[in-house]
Amino acid sequence: MMLNRRSLLATSAGAVAALLPRYGMAVDAKRAETIFPLWTSAPPGGGGPSGQAEVNGKGAVTHVAMPTIEVIRPARPNGAAMLIAAGGGYKRIEQAKEAQPAARWLAERGITAFVLTYRLPVEGWVAGPLAPLQDAQRALRMIRSMAATERLDPARVGVFGFSAGGHLLGLAATRSAFQAYPPVDAIDEKSARADRMVLAYPVITLEPPYDQTSTRRSLVGKHPTPKQSAEWSVETHVRAGCPPTFLVQAADDPISNPANTAIMQQACDRAGVPVERLLLQSGGHGFGMGSSDTSTAGWPDALEAWLARTHFL
Repeated sequence: MMLNRRSLLATSAGAVAALLPRYGMAVDAKRAETIFPLWTSAPPGGGGPSGQAEVNGKGAVTHVAMPTIEVIRPARPNGAAMLIAAGGGYKRIEQAKEAQPAARWLAERGITAFVLTYRLPVEGWVAGPLAPLQDAQRALRMIRSMAATERLDPARVGVFGFSAGGHLLGLAATRSAFQAYPPVDAIDEKSARADRMVLAYPVITLEPPYDQTSTRRSLVGKHPTPKQSAEWSVETHVRAGCPPTFLVQAADDPISNPANTAIMQQACDRAGVPVERLLLQSGGHGFGMGSSDTSTAGWPDALEAWLARTHFL
């Protein structure tokens, strides 16, 4: 089945429900109204798994044969949109733990949320480390293509990434002019720019001494060249014109060294990009939208204030 731009964005719930199982995702017809495949046929480059996506007992997704975005619509949309990517070291995607709570939080504040299910480079895609970046760029373009139907302002499309998802959307936001894949249809005429960037405990750098992460191993292997490490580090690509950025991390993060957000803050400062960094006293890694009775509980309040100051609410 081939979908053109119009049918992709306005297809009925029944048609989407029929399309998704073909690419390995079984969903009920009602939920299909909110889920859109990113690509009209096979993703760029080919390869990858086949069959149905797998979800473990904690709601983490693997075996992604068909990347998608799922829309979480607010009762009263304010016109802003946010693309969300959960983490998982590029080995899995922590949708239930990170992406879905963030989407609900945003929707409660009038922001239309789009949860990205992206290809994992460890699952045999020919595009390798480019595969998730291709999906992120395509998702940003698709969101802008949906502006009329979803009542969105194309100039208010942000990204919100956690851990490895922060690395992915950090790259997407700082490399928006990079052509990660050849255009395939009218959707690719839209901009892949991000207008705001929120990164929670992100992996930013793949360079020593902060390179002992699953993100680095999944993307560029155990023994990358210095050139590869630099190319796939977010800070390398920060430049004037990158979106205003909000960073949050815990000082005791054992997975993504807190130097990651410091490095990103410094790169933004050098480029003249507005940036705010919130360093929590404790909280470890993977705290999502905060845990009650910990120092992470209040961080969404700081995010909300920043979104208001930067005219996203």
